[in-house]
Amino acid sequence: MNIYRENILAHCKSPENFGSLKNANFKAHDLNLSCGDEIEIYLEVKDNKIKDAKFQAKGCAISIASADILLENIKNKSLNQIKNLTKEDLLKLLGIELTPTRLKCALLSLNTLNKAIKK
Repeated sequence: MNIYRENILAHCKSPENFGSLKNANFKAHDLNLSCGDEIEIYLEVKDNKIKDAKFQAKGCAISIASADILLENIKNKSLNQIKNLTKEDLLKLLGIELTPTRLKCALLSLNTLNKAIKK
């Protein structure tokens, strides 16, 4: 097994950013209708920066790992930096090639994050 796949499995089995935030002032929920993956993202934003980020999810290893990796990488960044994140940025963080079906799983967290910061 290659190191990137091991990384995905590690984030899926023990996601560091799993949970909810009592002080969340941004949150959003989304669902991948094609497979049933579901996610809710909670953000604590202060002075236009992400102070903390958590998620709750039901889904496959890719969607859970993607959320965990994404949220770890947005902490202490400004909302403007977060708004500029692209699909390519997330795929680079994941470090694995994905089929079109799995791409939807991976992008669920980014789409939900974007919904949260637009509210």
